[in-house]
Amino acid sequence: MKLNTLFLGLCGASALAFAAHAETITIATVNNGDMVRMQKLTDDFTAKNPDIQLEWVTLEENVLRERVTTDIATKGGQYDVMTIGTYEVPIWAKQQWLLPLDGLGADYDAADIIPAIAGGLSADGKLYAAPFYGESSFVMYRKDLMEKAGLTMPDAPTWEFIADAARKMTDRAADINGICLRGKAGWGENMAFLTAMSNSFGARWFDEKWQPQFDQPEWKNTLQFYVDLMKDAGPSGASSNGFNENLALFQQGKCGMWIDATVAASFVSNPKDSTVADKVGYALAPDTGLGKRGNWLWAWSLGIPAGTQKAEAAQKFVSWATSKGYLDLVASKEGWANVPPGTRTSLYNNPEYQKAAPFAKMTLDSINSADPTKPTVKPVPYVGVQFVAIPEFQGLGTTVGQLFSAALAGQSSVDDALAGAQTASVREMTRAGYIK
Repeated sequence: MKLNTLFLGLCGASALAFAAHAETITIATVNNGDMVRMQKLTDDFTAKNPDIQLEWVTLEENVLRERVTTDIATKGGQYDVMTIGTYEVPIWAKQQWLLPLDGLGADYDAADIIPAIAGGLSADGKLYAAPFYGESSFVMYRKDLMEKAGLTMPDAPTWEFIADAARKMTDRAADINGICLRGKAGWGENMAFLTAMSNSFGARWFDEKWQPQFDQPEWKNTLQFYVDLMKDAGPSGASSNGFNENLALFQQGKCGMWIDATVAASFVSNPKDSTVADKVGYALAPDTGLGKRGNWLWAWSLGIPAGTQKAEAAQKFVSWATSKGYLDLVASKEGWANVPPGTRTSLYNNPEYQKAAPFAKMTLDSINSADPTKPTVKPVPYVGVQFVAIPEFQGLGTTVGQLFSAALAGQSSVDDALAGAQTASVREMTRAGYIK
C-alpha cells in the first residue's frame, strides 16, 4: 500500500513538473468553419508535441482584425500566432512586426504553395505568414431554381445576367431570395465584395496621383446596381450580413445565388450542413465586358508577431496547421472535399480531391485569374484586388463600408454615401500625405 502511494505520488509530481515546463502558445483566429474544424483536430498536434499547449482566442472577423492590429501595433504581446491575411502581411513585414517563417521544417515544402498565394504573403523573398486556406470568389447558385426560372448559368456570367436571374429566382412567399451578397460594414466584409465588384465596373479607389474616385460614374454605377439588386432580390436585413450570415442563409435554401469566397463551396455542398448540397452549381465571378471580373484574392494565414517569446513553439504549430499532412488529416476525418483549399499546388493535382470537389478547377482558375498588381481597368498606384495595400486602408475602408452599408439599409441615398466616401477619402489621403 505504501509503495503504491509512493508511486502515485511520484507520478503526480512528474505530471506537475511536466505541466510547469510545457509551453502555452496563444492563437488568435477567426470563427470561420475551417478554423473551427482545426481546433477540433489539434489533438494530433499536441500528441506530436506534448511539450506545447494551445490556448485559443476565436473572434468574429471584424473583431479579430481590430484586436490583432491593436496588439501588434502596440507590442501588446497577447498572441503568439495570429490569423491574418494578404492585406496585413506585406505591410506588417515591412514594419518588422512579423517574424520570417524560416523554421517550418525540412519536409514543409514551401515551394508547393500556389505562387499567387505565396506572393501575397512574402516580402523580400521571405515567407512571413503561411496560408491556412486561400480563396478567390465566385458564384454559387441553386441549379434547380435556375432551371425553374428558365435560365442556364454560363460558366462566365455578366452582371446583367446575374441581376436578371436574381429577380426571376426571387420568391418572397417561399422565403427565397434571388441573391445574397455581403452588406455588413467592414473593410474586409462589404468592402471586400464591393471593391472587387467595382473593379469589374471600371471603378478604382484612387487614380495614379492618389486622388479618390468615388465622385466618378463608375462608382455610381457599381453602388446603384448593388443597392437596387439587393432591394429587389436580396434578403431583409442584408446590411447586417457578412460571410457567415450569408453562408447560413444559403445552406438553409434561402438564396438562389451567392457571390462570395470560393472556400464556401465545401460548406454549401456538404450534406451534413447544407439542405441544398446536391443542388449547387458554380460559375466565375461576373463581369461587365471591360476585362475584369469581380473576383478577389485572399488567404487566411498564420503569422507570428515579432514580440513573441515562444517563436519556436509557434513555428511548430504554424508548420503543422498549414502542412500537407494537415490536409491528409482533414481528408481522413472529413473527406477530401472538406480540406482547406487554395494553398497547395499538389492538392489540385490530387485525383481524389478532383473527384470529391467539383468546384476545385473553378476555384484554382479564379485564384490564378486575380491580379493584385493590375486589379483595375484603368491604371492605379496601388496593389490589391479587394483592398488597397496601404496602412491607411484599414480605417478608411471601414469608414466607407459603413457609409455603403447605410445606403443598403435605406438610411441614406447612394449619392450621399458616395459623397461621404469621397470626402472621407480626400481628408485621410491629405492627412497621410498622399495628396497635397
